[in-house]
Amino acid sequence: MGEDGVVSASSPATESAESAESAESADDPYLWLEDVTGDDALAWVKERNAESLDELTGSDRFAELRDELRAVLDADDRIPYVRRRGDRLYNFWQDAAHPRGLWRRTTLESYRSGDPDWELLLDVDALAASEDENWVWSGAAVRWPDHQRALVQLSRGGADATVVREYDLATTTWVDDGFTLPEAKSRVGWIDDDTVFVGTDLGPGSLTTSGYPRVMRRWRRGQPVAEAEVVYEAAEGDVSAFAAHDHTEGWERDFVGRSPDFHTTEEYLLRPDGSRVLIDVPADAETDVHREWLLVRTRSPWTLEGVEHPAGALLCFGFDEYLAGDRTARVLFEPTPGRSLSYHAWTRHHLVLAVLTDVVTRLEVLTPGRDWARRELPAGPELGSVDVDGVDPDQGDEYFLDTDGYTQPSTFLRGELGLETDPEPEVLRTAPARFDATGLEVRQYFATSDDGTQVPYFVVGRVADTPGPTLMTGYGGFEIALTPGYSGVVGRGWLARGGTYVVANIRGGGEYGPTWHTAALGEHRHRAYEDFAAVARDLVARGITTHEQLAIHGGSNGGLLMGVMLTRYPELFGAIVVMVPLFDMRRFHLLLAGASWMAEYGDPDVPEEWAWIAQYSPYQNLSGDASYPPVLVTTSTRDDRVHPAHARKAVARLREQGHRVEYYENIEGGHGGAADNAQRAFQWALVFEFCWRQVG
Repeated sequence: MGEDGVVSASSPATESAESAESAESADDPYLWLEDVTGDDALAWVKERNAESLDELTGSDRFAELRDELRAVLDADDRIPYVRRRGDRLYNFWQDAAHPRGLWRRTTLESYRSGDPDWELLLDVDALAASEDENWVWSGAAVRWPDHQRALVQLSRGGADATVVREYDLATTTWVDDGFTLPEAKSRVGWIDDDTVFVGTDLGPGSLTTSGYPRVMRRWRRGQPVAEAEVVYEAAEGDVSAFAAHDHTEGWERDFVGRSPDFHTTEEYLLRPDGSRVLIDVPADAETDVHREWLLVRTRSPWTLEGVEHPAGALLCFGFDEYLAGDRTARVLFEPTPGRSLSYHAWTRHHLVLAVLTDVVTRLEVLTPGRDWARRELPAGPELGSVDVDGVDPDQGDEYFLDTDGYTQPSTFLRGELGLETDPEPEVLRTAPARFDATGLEVRQYFATSDDGTQVPYFVVGRVADTPGPTLMTGYGGFEIALTPGYSGVVGRGWLARGGTYVVANIRGGGEYGPTWHTAALGEHRHRAYEDFAAVARDLVARGITTHEQLAIHGGSNGGLLMGVMLTRYPELFGAIVVMVPLFDMRRFHLLLAGASWMAEYGDPDVPEEWAWIAQYSPYQNLSGDASYPPVLVTTSTRDDRVHPAHARKAVARLREQGHRVEYYENIEGGHGGAADNAQRAFQWALVFEFCWRQVG
């Protein structure tokens, strides 16, 4: 997370997998590749890396791609996005001279000048060199209301696991004997000058089976963390416990609770005497308490006082009244078949809603009161996005916006909301184009999935009379929506070279709210894969590409999607890039954070649930008799969220079966696959070089 008062770090990579093995996994000859840093496993990784890099990196085109992408990522004229903390605007910046980055700040007046006078807070490259560590910036929580201290989060090699250190923003130095935590999956947030809520790894019993904090404590300055007062304990089988302090002046409150699984929460108001009051909403609902208001976003239908509110609605209550039993709801948003609520953000006096209409973002402003007056904020591109990039819900009605589209570079704006009308926002920065978009068009189509569902997708490219090389991506999980956005990397590496780019908005994502997500949950996961295959067929039917010219890529849950495309629909594609993937769904829940995702996929140890998972689990469905398109698999040794063994074992099994497969495992990078811009440029150059070779 960013500088928002809460650090949510992750815990150290487990060096070996759980010892428990099912009958199926006991026959797996590649379990040894689950030993993350074992000598044999790393020797295998180095051999595969050498083979693939020798194959893919020797061409002039690869060198051009790598250098062009690095230039995009390191460009000095990028927008330095900022977040306000008190009277300063904070920014984290990486470039060629500072690959690990600079944490810095300035004033609004200076930022407006176009050449800000940045005050350097922390040089991560210098810190890493002085401490002989491969530090990667992971965010900071700035203390409110004085903004004089911060809890800085640093990761080794980009892993989710971080160390936490207290930093003095007045003297720009580390705080001697300040709040510090060793590498762990920690949750830390300020309560006051000398107290924080903390959950971290304190040995047996302190973490859940997913590897996140199970016990939350009130930790006072100078006190050993193990002796801090326990304020809440979750069950070992939960995903995580949490605790947070609301510092809003006049509305100071503490909250604690647990996440039993990835999609449910049990939250309490923590009274000063230590007693707890349950915020009694549906377990899968999302809540937000702001001043006197309680907002509830439903994820399933909820009947109140005889009225059924659909999934994806946003309801408002008086917080104190709700705790006292009043269930009178004001509907602030109600979804329609093509319209859903993406997120909301508070300013001091207003509520901003980000609404998706057929995956295009628009903003609405609501003003609390008797009628909750509603109006629109300026829109972004026709087939693009406009996103709230920063607000200060405590002090004022300032907001920052970022607008862009697939062929429109970002514009960064600042405005202030009025009581009835809003002054025109000022343009603070406009990013230059990173690729020549002349002749490129953005189109939206709908494909018909196997069950008749209309699945939207975006096509970016030149309208041509003949099919051409096309690169397609998707995700389809965890209610994450793939909205339009400008990518200099994709533009430079693919579009500017004559390729067409496609984004498929398949079920499992959040493009149409919770119902779009739950439609592909658990036993219905197959619908996400049917949707993606339907888009692939539709592209060919429209003459945009051919199966032989269609490459696909996806990471994490999207990497699982790629694995399913490989094993179930290989005839539809000319090349497949599988990035930081889930692949062995028989053991995903035993590896690192995998147990936290059983609410999404199911529990492989429950026979009826394994029955549906087994139908698509890529590792178990690889076949030596099948004809697969060329495959590139990438991952990171330091990914302590999705275990690198998923990728390793996939490649080992494919090689055993005689299939063509390339592999690259970055030693750093965490779940993002890269720790700095040089690594990002190298990785994406591999992806584009591989795809151009296969489908270009």
